[in-house]
Amino acid sequence: MGSSLLTNSSAMTALQTLRNVSSQLATTQNRISTGMRVSTASDNAAYWSIATSMRSDNAALSAVSDSLGLSAATVDTEYTALTSVIGDKDSGLTKLQALLVEAKTAGIDRTKIQADITQIQQDMKLKANSATFNGINWLSTTATTPATFNLVSSYSRVGGTPTIGSITVTTANYSLYTSAQGGILDTAGSTSPSIDTMSISALTDSAADQTTLDGYIAQVTAGINSVASAAANLGAVKNRLATNTEFVKTLMDSVDRGVGQLVDADMNAESTRLQALQTQQQLGVQALSIANQNSQSILSLFR
Repeated sequence: MGSSLLTNSSAMTALQTLRNVSSQLATTQNRISTGMRVSTASDNAAYWSIATSMRSDNAALSAVSDSLGLSAATVDTEYTALTSVIGDKDSGLTKLQALLVEAKTAGIDRTKIQADITQIQQDMKLKANSATFNGINWLSTTATTPATFNLVSSYSRVGGTPTIGSITVTTANYSLYTSAQGGILDTAGSTSPSIDTMSISALTDSAADQTTLDGYIAQVTAGINSVASAAANLGAVKNRLATNTEFVKTLMDSVDRGVGQLVDADMNAESTRLQALQTQQQLGVQALSIANQNSQSILSLFR
């Protein structure tokens, strides 16, 4: 093929090659600067769509993690108050039971024992009223307290359908005092007052009063069992929340790793590619320069 002044095929080929190398170089530089090989939908529509959805799921999981933390704090507050109400040899229902047994002693001053009982009754109510976290109190409830609370515990998405899991807590299972006096400690028996209001100051050593004391002791023992059962249930909820919290955190890490495998750039490979493309670019510029010399060669034919 002869030399043409109007059409420089070598220069056109070199220019095309240089453009291609420059485009690849720009792509590589973008990956290095962003750390991602798929940063926009145009890079890979399928991977970008999956990664975007997974990031959205992770944001929802993060909200679940926050909710679990709030729920755990609430449950821990109620659990602490319940165990305090049960008490030990010096406080709570345990001490109350011991005082009632002591009151069975013939000739004992039950008025002085009642002074201790009254203090314990007031202390238990104070602890129940204080068991409030973020405006929620399951131990001392009012008419406006919801019958159940749903503690958000999980999030999942299958296709386009999200599912939010929750742990349901029934308030009545933990209520020690209610506005209608239907709690564990303020519910009166058929023939006896509630644990919250019982009094022994007027009782004597008579057989009838001793029987009354036996009923009080049985009532407090039943109260201890009920409060212990409520605390055990809350303890199980605490463990479940802790397990779910750890699972959600692990799941979030897994999602992050999954997104990274889809869209993150391999920096080792990209740095190697950058060096190669920079060299190709330099050679392409040199090749184009050589190709452009063809016109000068044609000019020399006419000298």
